[in-house]
Amino acid sequence: MTRYFKIRGMDCAEEVAILKGEIGPLVSGEQNLTFDVLNARMVVTVPEDQVATAEIIKAVAGTGMTADVWREAKGDEPAVSFWSRNGQTILTVASGILGLLGFAFQVQASGSIAAAFGFAEQAGPVATPILAKLCFSLSILAGVWHFLPKAWYSLARFRPDMNLLMTVAIAGAVTIGEWSEAATVALLFSVSLLLESWSVGRARRAIAALMSLAPPTVRVAGKDGAEREVPPDQVNVGDLFLVRPGERIALDGVIAQGSSDVDQASITGESVPVSKSPGAEVYAGTINGDGALQVTSTKVTSDTTLARIIRMVGDSQSKRAQSEQWVETFARYYTPSVMVAALAVLVMPPLLLGGQWHVWFYNSLVLLVIACPCALVISTPVSIVAAIATAARQGVLIKGGVFVEVPAHLKAIALDKTGTLTEGKPAVVEVVPLNGHSEEELLQRAAAMESHSDHPLAVAIMRYAAEKKVVAAAAEEFQILQGKGATAKFEGRLFWLGSHRYLEERKQETPEIHERLEAMSSAGRSVVVIGNENHVCGMIALADQVRPATAQVITALRNHGIEHVIMLTGDNQATASKIAKATGIDEFRAELLPADKVNAIEELLKKYGQVAMVGDGVNDAPALGRATLGIAMGAVGSDAAIETADVALMSDDLSKVAWLIGHSRRALAIIRQNIFASLAIKVLFVVLTLAGFASLWAAIAADAGVSILVVLNGLRLLNGSPAKGG
Repeated sequence: MTRYFKIRGMDCAEEVAILKGEIGPLVSGEQNLTFDVLNARMVVTVPEDQVATAEIIKAVAGTGMTADVWREAKGDEPAVSFWSRNGQTILTVASGILGLLGFAFQVQASGSIAAAFGFAEQAGPVATPILAKLCFSLSILAGVWHFLPKAWYSLARFRPDMNLLMTVAIAGAVTIGEWSEAATVALLFSVSLLLESWSVGRARRAIAALMSLAPPTVRVAGKDGAEREVPPDQVNVGDLFLVRPGERIALDGVIAQGSSDVDQASITGESVPVSKSPGAEVYAGTINGDGALQVTSTKVTSDTTLARIIRMVGDSQSKRAQSEQWVETFARYYTPSVMVAALAVLVMPPLLLGGQWHVWFYNSLVLLVIACPCALVISTPVSIVAAIATAARQGVLIKGGVFVEVPAHLKAIALDKTGTLTEGKPAVVEVVPLNGHSEEELLQRAAAMESHSDHPLAVAIMRYAAEKKVVAAAAEEFQILQGKGATAKFEGRLFWLGSHRYLEERKQETPEIHERLEAMSSAGRSVVVIGNENHVCGMIALADQVRPATAQVITALRNHGIEHVIMLTGDNQATASKIAKATGIDEFRAELLPADKVNAIEELLKKYGQVAMVGDGVNDAPALGRATLGIAMGAVGSDAAIETADVALMSDDLSKVAWLIGHSRRALAIIRQNIFASLAIKVLFVVLTLAGFASLWAAIAADAGVSILVVLNGLRLLNGSPAKGG
């Protein structure tokens, strides 16, 4: 039995580590726990009879956080009280006001601001007045209220963390009479925690906004013709629902009647509305244009493309990026090391060098404050969450933090042909009239005979005839020849339509026609032949078309540092060769089975190390799973491919692969900037502390400043540029 809990106070990796340490033993190991920082959710995979829900909630409370049962059935969360939502902000503001008030009393007693800071020359130290101490005490209490329980948990479990570091520093400052500095440390650390919560909350809201895309009700057409509004979860597959102009579409479906331009930017990231007509697929959460639509539902509300995006992005936080893992491991060993170093700074100079105890006690407190890994721990998760949220808005679904950084390291990309490099559906590329017949005449008769078939070639011919504004001729005595073609009479004369094989059966093939058909087949084209009882009237050649921007995408991939681009396809050599030349890829392999594609990926991995596979079909799923990074074409892809892949493109825009690489590199650069800035500031102040030049004021200002800096730098990823091939 899987149970879900809403964890209040879980905003970064440090809280996750605390929960693992406390709840892990309770549920027979950390492997039975999953954490989703983005939604502040903890998943427990052990049954109630093994560990009671109340026991888990109590254990979480012992860490200074709170847990509520997540009502998974509705996907919502328990009601939140005013204090739960705003308490941390209120206490932080109160800490600041009380600290300023305490400082005002201290200035009054000292005679000047400079004297209150200790900068002015005076006969002796000015004692902190009682009213100032009272205000500073209340300021400290308000500042530490949020993290003091976590510090106590850390001390009780002998697992020192940043909360314990700050608590010790504050207590030490009070001990030596530095009330104003103790209050400042408490305030600024509380501000940094509030900033952390706000930044994760902002990224959280960016994803949660997806949930509001689908309207709360859907207008269903009953069998009696009456309309009724019902919640989307009450609509079954096959039900007909209505969408008025300008409305959001509530469910995935296929248009049964009506035409309109649909804005799909929220799902696929496409910048312009897409024209939709009967038979076209529409997605929940997209916006209808000017036309009224009747849509047949194809998925229940929990299985729509929008629901799948929300679910996958929510689950993505369980797969941690390499940088996140490094920072978490670093902080685990770094924090206790800092406490040992602070103890050494306190004890060794007085004992070995004759230093003054109060001076080095103060320096040890400065070291504790500046060494706090708050900025380091905050920066990476915020950057990762922001990167995932931005990619989702662009129609690029990244299924975990671990896959945010991978595209930046890719050296080779393998691409499937059908549905990836090409449109995945045949299109008419040439009409060849023979024996005195015209192109329009061929299309009129072909359209008449193909209008009764749903074969992809028939659909393509009908579409081409419509584009050419050719109306199907009036046909009589129409007959389908199963597996061969069709016949019909036009103005009393019998005409037939079929494949090269059917032409041979009719014994109407000439050497010239045979040679021409073989040439077309060698070029990767499918050919429909049309004739009558006397001769062949003409041929219609069809082929899967290369996507218009494919060549530009290949160029963009090379510009992004991809060393080798290869096409892997199950199609024949002739077709593969033609597509390879048209797109400019480096290499192709044809007539491959799924196992052959896996073998090809393994060869590439040995040579290049980091390899992506882009595909859309069931036969691509094994290769997608074997590659360093599997990318599925989500708009046309099979469920198997989408579920197996690490990244899903929610439209059929291949240029987003190049955009993903650029986005990944930008995210990685920001993560590295944050880590460097966090560590550089700390190293600088450690040196200043050991030299005796640092102060608690400067240390906490630097720590809070770098925390704000790295969070804002990480949140720059929320302002991602639109997906482009270059």
